[in-house]
Amino acid sequence: MTFRQASLSFEMAPRAGHGREFTARRRVRLGDATPNGRLRLDSIARYLQDVSNDDTRDAQWSDPHWWVVRRTVIDVHDFPAYLEEIILTTWCGGLGSHWAERRTQITALDGRVLVDAAALWVHVDKESLQPSRVPDDVVELLSTSSGGRSVGARLLLRAKDFGTSHTIVPEPWAMRFTDFDAVGHMNNAAYWEIVEEQLAAHRNLRAPLRGVVEHVIQIEEGQEPVRFSEQPSEDLALQLCVSDTVHAAMWCGRIN
Repeated sequence: MTFRQASLSFEMAPRAGHGREFTARRRVRLGDATPNGRLRLDSIARYLQDVSNDDTRDAQWSDPHWWVVRRTVIDVHDFPAYLEEIILTTWCGGLGSHWAERRTQITALDGRVLVDAAALWVHVDKESLQPSRVPDDVVELLSTSSGGRSVGARLLLRAKDFGTSHTIVPEPWAMRFTDFDAVGHMNNAAYWEIVEEQLAAHRNLRAPLRGVVEHVIQIEEGQEPVRFSEQPSEDLALQLCVSDTVHAAMWCGRIN
């Protein structure tokens, strides 16, 4: 199975219409947009983080901090534009023993769905940082909106499916101080900057499109990652590696 086939096999859970939902409004600002005025994918990823954080705090989760992103899938039906006011609505799309899927929709003020996103968040033990069971209070709060849907944590973009029919081109990826967040890890939005960098060179890839970023091993300060890309390809298929170890896999391509 190719990265494209694996990415398109993912299905967005529909909005349950009942249970807990959280809504926020914001405006697309100058630093979030491209020179052509569309909202960037890394900005979308930050928006998803922000509304997630606001939701967990509003709901008074017992441990809102100890969650890490395993995978984010973003479907852009139409890119929000610079200075456009948008509405973000988030809810639980499914639960597992040690993780939960957070669904988020970005809509225009007229109700049009601009972006659909699904992020798989893994609950971790604060001492060992190893996956641990989702707390009972969180399960109780999210079960209704999840509709009883169960989700797994298996990766979509497996290393053996990368580069099966194209040339693999390696390029060093320079790390910046601003890539790292308060947890000391490379923030998940920074990985989407890698996708955006490639997207700028692929004018054929515009909405409607799907992007997928999966985190295998966190990038730490002081490491020297290399970005590998499949070329030529009408889609973007990428891996971020340190030595021979895959730390992240990324894909972006058009959808119907």
